[in-house]
Amino acid sequence: MAPTVTEKKKYTYEDYLKTPEDEIYELIEGELLMTPSPIPKHQRISRELEFEILKFVKANDLGEVFYAPCDVYLDDENVIQPDILFISKERLNIIGEKNIQGAPDLVVEIISENTAYRDLVQKKKLYARFGVKEYWIVIPKEELIEVYILKDNTYMLYKTYSKDDTLESPYLKDLKIGLKSIF
Repeated sequence: MAPTVTEKKKYTYEDYLKTPEDEIYELIEGELLMTPSPIPKHQRISRELEFEILKFVKANDLGEVFYAPCDVYLDDENVIQPDILFISKERLNIIGEKNIQGAPDLVVEIISENTAYRDLVQKKKLYARFGVKEYWIVIPKEELIEVYILKDNTYMLYKTYSKDDTLESPYLKDLKIGLKSIF
């Protein structure tokens, strides 16, 4: 007799809304994933990057910048909380009362031991599928930022920046961030 395969329960946005408010969850492909709180180094990098992006976006009146925790609802089985996200002025209508409803233009994820696979594989596929134009993966341990751009529903590595470099965003033209101040 063949072994029975038990199917994993698929969770939805309705289930996600029932998670405890004092814990961080994401919903990826119907799987409810808890994330431990980030470590101080992660938060420091996040704060510095967000500050630089926000300063540039405000100075040029380009749109809105948000940072985690902020729900991004992609569909009923995919609700994520990127570390930093940017929404262009032309697309501000996706900012709902309770969440962001649709793909941001730019997403930044900062890798931690607990989220490496999620950020490098699962979210990367998800962001590409839903049309996030630019995706940055920050690798604190190696003091690197990989910048990806969306081409034909797939991410192509635009450039890898190290601590001594000045990051330039292909999507946010003229955004330049000296990474010494970030790491």
